[in-house]
Amino acid sequence: MPPRSAEQRTDDVRQKLRDAVDCWVVSASGAGDAYLVPLSFYWDGTRLLLATPTNSRTARNLRRAGAVRLALGPTRDVVMIEGSVTFIPRDLLDDARATAHAEHTGFDPRQIAEEYVYIAVLPRMIQAWREANELDGRFVMRDGHWLIGDEEKR
Repeated sequence: MPPRSAEQRTDDVRQKLRDAVDCWVVSASGAGDAYLVPLSFYWDGTRLLLATPTNSRTARNLRRAGAVRLALGPTRDVVMIEGSVTFIPRDLLDDARATAHAEHTGFDPRQIAEEYVYIAVLPRMIQAWREANELDGRFVMRDGHWLIGDEEKR
């Protein structure tokens, strides 16, 4: 399969952000022990919104690091995202975003007895590739700016 153009790759990433429900979240302990967990997310056009128990290993690791690495899709159509994290207590997230998250993911942390926190991920870097022939040009976002179509804010 020939490599996608930068425009097509960017469009595909944006579509995946809108349509996908789950991602792999990578974090590490203070001692450097890696931890990987799947979490559901909602993309609001600017940030990914995740939810996890407030005292989970993922929340503790990300709170300490202030940053996260995420992966969407299968290994032959992967999107890798690095971004900064902001923690929003469950009761402080505006109702519209909490409802959008619940509707998109099929999971509403507001309805669970255990204390949850929302984690807003602001992407700083996004890479996407399907095969080795797409490794060159795999960056679709750098320093928080889309390399193609940033002005469109799709």
